Amino acid sequence: MGSHRRPKPARSRGAGMLTTTAAAAVVLSAQTASADPLPDPGKKGVEAEVARLYEAATQATEKFNGAKEKADALQKEVSELQDAAARKQADLHVLREQVGSFAAAQYRAGGLDPSVQLMLSGDPDSFLDRAGAQQRVGERRMTALRLYQAEQRQLGQQRAEASRKLADLEASRAEQRRKKSEVQGKLAEAQKLLNTLSAEERARIAAEDERADRAGARADLGDERSASARGAQAFAAAKSRVGMPYVWGATGPGSFDCSGLTSWAFKQAGVSIPRTSQAQAGVGTRIGSLGDLRPGDLIIMRTDLSHVGFYAGNGQILHSPKPGAQVRYESIARSGMPFMWGVRL
Repeated sequence: MGSHRRPKPARSRGAGMLTTTAAAAVVLSAQTASADPLPDPGKKGVEAEVARLYEAATQATEKFNGAKEKADALQKEVSELQDAAARKQADLHVLREQVGSFAAAQYRAGGLDPSVQLMLSGDPDSFLDRAGAQQRVGERRMTALRLYQAEQRQLGQQRAEASRKLADLEASRAEQRRKKSEVQGKLAEAQKLLNTLSAEERARIAAEDERADRAGARADLGDERSASARGAQAFAAAKSRVGMPYVWGATGPGSFDCSGLTSWAFKQAGVSIPRTSQAQAGVGTRIGSLGDLRPGDLIIMRTDLSHVGFYAGNGQILHSPKPGAQVRYESIARSGMPFMWGVRL
């Protein structure tokens, strides 16, 4: 199959969310993960430091995504526990009324010993019949009482579990807020640095950004076929998003971060995968060699597994790279990010 040349996609209106600050990222060399050496701004200049800040922001974004995913799951569990406790409380109210009526009936009976009641009865046979019936009623009362006590214990357990989950939820929400603040801080710092550049320098960066996106909207993908129907469907969905802007924390359909694109694309194929790049690295079948990848396989990048995209064929990755960039094709070898492994679903 020949080259896949695609016309320049129209810019999404969502791209207005991205300032000239963000535009600089796509023309700067991508660095490795936070565990790897980072450039010294005193030696590499403003643009290198902006690139470092944008990479740190994307790494913090994946941590934010993980905290949000955990918080959302905990919120669902808390809601389910609270609903179950509310239903249990309603059941207990009914049982409490039954137990109360049993107690009142016993009090009205005077609590006489059955042998005394037999002696005082003018019709012993009739009394014995009534006594047998009362015994059966008593057994039902005891069953109801035991059920009430068991339901009470279960309600207490549900409430205690809900309290523990609520504490976990608050901790996860706090982590989410910290990571959000970290991302916003990195982006603001990058903006401040870019503001020190001249108008001509910022225009040059924007022009280079435009050229990078145009080049990344088309690529020679070769004629490789996907290894699975699900991978092919997800890859097709991702290809339809070429030209959409990178926005941290976004999961589509008009903007994406890196794992937002891959999770959204697989959702279109009817497959649910985790939200973060680190979690996506652990699903499916691991492919250790670049040469064994097929279109639609996930590509896990950076030593801290903080970047993910689709293998597109012919050594290309389809991904949402960083702040300021659009969803595009890019040479894996030129991405500046170390390949860790692939994932086939």
